[in-house]
Amino acid sequence: MLTTKFFPTLLIILDVCAAGAYATHGDIRKIIYWLSAAVLTAAVTY
Repeated sequence: MLTTKFFPTLLIILDVCAAGAYATHGDIRKIIYWLSAAVLTAAVTY
């Protein structure tokens, strides 16, 4: 079970990191985009 959720979890972490990178620049649209991608991936995975 660990191997089946490893890559989606990694993708969620990377999406949140991308949102954090755009947060430093203040680009609210891309922050919302990446956080939405993380939430969608989490909803489908878990």
